[in-house]
Amino acid sequence: MARRVRMIASVARQGFALCAARDRSARTPDVVTEPSLEPLVPGFLAVSAAMTRLVEQIQRLHANDLTVLITGESGTGKELVARAIHVGSHRSGSNVLPYNCTTTGRDLADSQLFGHRRGAFTGAVSDQVGLVKAASGGTLFLDEIGDPPLDVQPKLLRFLEQSEIMPIGDTRPQRVDVRVLAATNADLEQRVAEGKFREDLYYRLSVIRVHVPPLRERRDDIPHLTQYFLREAWERLGKPDVRISSEALDVFAMYWWPGNVRQLRNEVQRAVALAGPGDTIEPVHFSQDIVAMRLPTGMTVAATPGRRSVPTGITLGAAVEQVEREMIQNAIDRSSGNLSETARVLGLTRRGLYLKLRRLGIGTLDPV
Repeated sequence: MARRVRMIASVARQGFALCAARDRSARTPDVVTEPSLEPLVPGFLAVSAAMTRLVEQIQRLHANDLTVLITGESGTGKELVARAIHVGSHRSGSNVLPYNCTTTGRDLADSQLFGHRRGAFTGAVSDQVGLVKAASGGTLFLDEIGDPPLDVQPKLLRFLEQSEIMPIGDTRPQRVDVRVLAATNADLEQRVAEGKFREDLYYRLSVIRVHVPPLRERRDDIPHLTQYFLREAWERLGKPDVRISSEALDVFAMYWWPGNVRQLRNEVQRAVALAGPGDTIEPVHFSQDIVAMRLPTGMTVAATPGRRSVPTGITLGAAVEQVEREMIQNAIDRSSGNLSETARVLGLTRRGLYLKLRRLGIGTLDPV
């Protein structure tokens, strides 16, 4: 509880310094008297419209105990979203245990998740309860859920459907009371089509989906996150008098952020580490990737003749979905509804096309 209070207080304090970030004087940040930025969900900032909608979705999930699939690019904060869901649930008094599905092979993953009995295999010198059992009463966070070994996926499916596990070497299933939150940056539809992910497990996981938008679609959050990470770096590196210039904030606002929030955090920490005591962070302190993407003053991106026109105000995710929908519909029309031909034209398998049709709500084709 004390840790959570400190976390919330830290997030709230960063709002005092935000409005003065561009024209800060040499005074200490604690004397700034701007209104505080209250976190809408404990643990992360939500200022932009996209993140506000995400927070509202998370809050609606607090009242139920269903499995949630959290999607989004690498570095967007999917684990933080999972922890926010857990904190607001009736399980908040218990632990949330994370497990990365990419870290181990089949045998070790089976043992780590579901446990084993002494003597079940060479090296099993004692009973192991496994993470699922250890998370009983709380939440299990399965990160990179698109990557578990195929041999483990049937046991995951049974666990999700029946709330039962079978430790290696045991002969009777055990009931468990665990909520599962899963996350992935992979295209599960494509993995199903490639035979790398079970289709029944995909449908079991994707009943409730929460998408975390990339940082480039939530640019209003960038200055707030920058200030939060700046305070974090102050405490970690012992440089509370380092400031950030308005030009540096402008560069952050224009950058594409392929690594998302994780990349922003690392960039701020790097800049503070390179700055001297009392320095102001300028673009020169940034990594080469950031500096190389800067546009000269006054330059704008010109429209290219023949470039597709996208309505203003639409998010990147919505635009991509719109393009995907139109491409699929055009392929359907050109192939006169022939599913195999449509899939071939789009470079998909029949199953992959079916999954996309279902997700996008396009009428089911006659499987010619």
